[in-house]
Amino acid sequence: MYHKRSPQLSTDYYQLSMSNVYINDDKKDDIAVFDLFIRKNPFKGGYTVCAGLEQVINYLTNVHFSQDDVNMLRENHPELSEKFLNYLSTFKFTGELYAIPEGTLIFPQEPILRIKAPLIQAQIVETALLTIVNHQTLIATKASRIVKAAGGDPVLECGLRRAHGAEAGLYGSRAAIIGGCVGTSNVESEQLVNIPSKGTMSHSYVLSYDNENEAFEKFSQYNPDNLTLLVDTYNTLESGIPNAISIFLKLKEQNKLPKIHGIRLDSGDLAYLSKECRKQLDAAGFTDAVISASSDLDEHLISDLKIQGAKITTWGVGTKLITAYDQPALGAVYKLSQIEHKGQVMDKLKVSNDPGKITNPGYKKVVRIYNKLTKKAIADIIMLSNETLDESEPLTIFHPIYTWKKRVLTNYTVKDLLIPIIIDGKLVYESPSIQEIQKHLKEEFKSMWPAVSRFINPHEYSVDLSMELWSLKNDILSW
Repeated sequence: MYHKRSPQLSTDYYQLSMSNVYINDDKKDDIAVFDLFIRKNPFKGGYTVCAGLEQVINYLTNVHFSQDDVNMLRENHPELSEKFLNYLSTFKFTGELYAIPEGTLIFPQEPILRIKAPLIQAQIVETALLTIVNHQTLIATKASRIVKAAGGDPVLECGLRRAHGAEAGLYGSRAAIIGGCVGTSNVESEQLVNIPSKGTMSHSYVLSYDNENEAFEKFSQYNPDNLTLLVDTYNTLESGIPNAISIFLKLKEQNKLPKIHGIRLDSGDLAYLSKECRKQLDAAGFTDAVISASSDLDEHLISDLKIQGAKITTWGVGTKLITAYDQPALGAVYKLSQIEHKGQVMDKLKVSNDPGKITNPGYKKVVRIYNKLTKKAIADIIMLSNETLDESEPLTIFHPIYTWKKRVLTNYTVKDLLIPIIIDGKLVYESPSIQEIQKHLKEEFKSMWPAVSRFINPHEYSVDLSMELWSLKNDILSW
C-alpha cells in the first residue's frame, strides 16, 4: 500500500497529548520561548556546522492538519478532546523564529533556533524542528571534516544506497554540499540544490560485458564527457589501468579525449595502487588524468592516505558520510526558557545534577566576539535579548561553570548570530542558495583559529554567559 507522507504528523504523540491538556486548561495562549541547541560537538570535534534552516522554514510556514489527519486522530485517540481536534483543523504557526544562518559554525549551549509562540504551537512543532536540525547539522559537520581532510581535493557524496531511507539520503546530500562537497550522486538532490548529480560506473557494468576493454569502449562512446573508468573489477595494475590507458590513447588519436578523464579505485591498497596507477598514466602522457577513490572512506582514512602520499585527486565518500557512521545522532534538544501566563512573564530552566545539563533561562540572543586586528573569533556570549555591549569598553568574559577562568577583552567587535526569520507567522528572510551557504562556511573557517577544527584534541571554543544571564540563572537555582 502506497503511503503519502504527512509532515504535519511527523511528531511524537506526547506533543499532542500535552497540547490537549494546554487547550483544555486555558494554557493554549500562554506565550512560550523555546531554545533549540546542542550539548556537545559531534565526532569529538571542536565545532558544529549549522544546517537545516531552509527546511525548518518550509515546515513552519506550511504546517497544517487536514480533515483526514484530524479524523484519524479522533478514531485512534479517543482521549483527545473535540476542542483540541477542532483546534488542529485550523492550526497555523503564528509565532516568531530567530535562527543562526546555515553554514555558521556553532557551539554547545547556544540557541540555534529560538521560537517564541503560543505554547501549544511551540510544543506541536518541537519534534519536526529537532529531526530537521539534528540530521542536517550532523551530516554537514561530518562532510566539513572530510572536506578538510581532503585538503582542497574535490569530495563527492555518494552514499544514498546506505542512507537511512530516501529522505535521509536527499537531505543528507544537501547537508553534504553545505559541508563543502562539490557534488553528489543523488539524482533527486538536483531539484533541491540545483547541482547536476555525478557518477561513473559500477562493477556490474564491467562484468556485464565479455571483457573489460569492451566495457570501457562502450562507455566512452555513450558518455563522451564523463570518462572516469572503474579499474579494479579484475586486476587493477595488470588489466584495469592498461585497458583504461588504451581507451584514452584511442580517443586522443581521434581528438575525442574529454578534458576530464581518469580512473576510479574502489578496493585494495589505495595508497599503493594510486601511486602505481599515477606512474602508468604519466608514462602514457596522461598527467592530467583524474584518480578518484572510494571504498569506505572518512576523514581519518583520507588523512592517513594523504600522509602515505597517495596520488588520489578526487574522493568519493558514501556510507561513513551519509550515515555519520561514527556518531549516528547529534542530540540537539529543545528546552523551554520562558513562559508568559496571563501577562506574567516567568523565566524557566531545567535543573540537573550534571551542571552541563542545566539550561539557560530567559529570552536570549547569541553574539560572537571578534578581534578587530586578526578578524578571528574569540568567544560567543549568550545574553539576554535586551542587553548590549559597548565595543569601546573592556569586556570581561568568564566560564559559566568554572567562573575563575576569566579574560578581559579589548579591541573587539560584536556580531549578533540569531537573526529574524519568521515574525508573527510571516517569513521575513530570504534563504540563500546552497552555493552561498557553502561560501559562508568557508568564511566561517577563516574566522576561526585552526586549533578549533583539528581532529585530535581540538581547542575548546569559549561559549560564555553574560553576567546578567549568569546572575538570573543562579537566582532561579537558589529559589
